[in-house]
Amino acid sequence: MQNTNTFIKERTCKFWKATLALSFGSFLVFSNLHFTQPLLPLISKEFKVSPAMASLTVSLVTLSLSLFLLIAGPISDHIGRKNLMSFGLLTSSLISIAIFFVSDFWFLLFLRTLQGITLACLPAIAYAYIAEEFEKKAIGVAIGLYISGNTIGGMGGRIIGGFTSDLWGWRYAYLTMGAIGFLCFLFFVFSLPKSRHFSPNALQLRVVSGHFIGHLKNRELRSAYFLAGIIFFIFMGLFNYLSYHLHGAPYHLSSSIIGLLYLSYLAGTFSSTLSGKLDSIMSIPNRMCTGLLIMLIGVLLTLFTSLPLILIGLILLCFGFFFVHAAATNWVSILATEAKGSSSSLYLFFYYAGGSLGSFLLGFVWEYFGWYTTVGVTTLLLVVGMKITLGMAIGQKKEKLKMTV
Repeated sequence: MQNTNTFIKERTCKFWKATLALSFGSFLVFSNLHFTQPLLPLISKEFKVSPAMASLTVSLVTLSLSLFLLIAGPISDHIGRKNLMSFGLLTSSLISIAIFFVSDFWFLLFLRTLQGITLACLPAIAYAYIAEEFEKKAIGVAIGLYISGNTIGGMGGRIIGGFTSDLWGWRYAYLTMGAIGFLCFLFFVFSLPKSRHFSPNALQLRVVSGHFIGHLKNRELRSAYFLAGIIFFIFMGLFNYLSYHLHGAPYHLSSSIIGLLYLSYLAGTFSSTLSGKLDSIMSIPNRMCTGLLIMLIGVLLTLFTSLPLILIGLILLCFGFFFVHAAATNWVSILATEAKGSSSSLYLFFYYAGGSLGSFLLGFVWEYFGWYTTVGVTTLLLVVGMKITLGMAIGQKKEKLKMTV
């Protein structure tokens, strides 16, 4: 029987050190994922590549992260949590510093792909560490702080990238991020307590793959996975090519000003919490459909030439996106009756794979057809997402009817 005194208790010094360490790690992961977006026009210009090709510096890191998420979890079950997370944070920071010296575009893509693998080490494991090491009533607060690191990292990375590239060039944006990452790594290593409740398991590929197949056969879970891919496809793609849209006429905005537009990310910090609080009032499918509708309004507002309207559109897009994301995550956690870790890994895989595809494929739409068509494609995908949530709502009602019979 486990000694409850060894769990990390809420509002203790140990609790704040552990949650801050995880939040700093989360900030590092998501800032590295997204900070390249304001730099894309500069990378296109230096290496003389198309917007779609430049966007590979975002989509490849997201794709490799999504693939390695399926592997990092089982590996951590075997070798432990903290060491693998620390390794990922250190190597990703060193890769950012190495990119400063890159002179070949293809080698830049190779390093960014490698960076995605290292970044996957933290999001694949952080929830498992929290569940194992924190006392039950402290888990919710710890997860909330960790998720706040996600949103602040996504916003802060883009702002840091925009300002440093305007001051010194895009290479210094990577150098700056590498230095910040190394400081985050040091804080993480010295602040996060060692695992006290981890029990190593043998790597059993047959069991792990069986769990994955079982989750994919579940229609309700599969719907949530597809929806995760759709919303991040839209989110990543629009933010990628918004940089090009606002760099051009009639705006001619600098990278730093474009980076400031990502302050709209703060709306997601609020909406993800609100989505959970509405659990007793709205069903999960209804919350997802509401979030998609808010995203749709935000996307359509970017069709206007007025910068204030575009900013309002981005705020609504971020609000709706995180509202849906929080509800979909909740749906997966409830429906997965066994192997919840593998179910969450699959959700994150579809989520990041969708973001990777959106970062790349919408580049061709933007390059050949322009912003209006890009918005049109994302609008169509949002309608598909609403249809998926409608099917989820119908399935939920049928299940309730069966339980009452």
